[in-house]
Amino acid sequence: MTDQDTHATAPSELPDLWASIDDLWSWLDANRPQGGQEGMLLRMLKLSEEVGEVAEAVIGATGQNPRKGITHTWEDVQGELCDVVITALVALRTLTPDTSEVFHRHLTRVTERSLGPAARTSAARPPAS
Repeated sequence: MTDQDTHATAPSELPDLWASIDDLWSWLDANRPQGGQEGMLLRMLKLSEEVGEVAEAVIGATGQNPRKGITHTWEDVQGELCDVVITALVALRTLTPDTSEVFHRHLTRVTERSLGPAARTSAARPPAS
């Protein structure tokens, strides 16, 4: 058993992804300093900031900046990648309330394009209602 296995969370204990995205979107929408199209565009730009933080963490984890040395861990990189995913899903929710359906439809297209129609997995199918 790996260290990761001992820290795994049972599926019943995991938060619902789409409900969490809706909750985060609602919280951000209620507390946004800018509204309208400008607010929407700023939410999209937040992705660039988060991707930059992934780059910073990778550089820090590999010690690529000799002046700073190793400043991050690969766990930091994992966290930053999760922040990118969350930010992207909240941005998608900003564009459509059908976030889950839009995402699953696109994931199915990408999976089939990359792996072929027979490769459609349960992960690419929308959850049963």
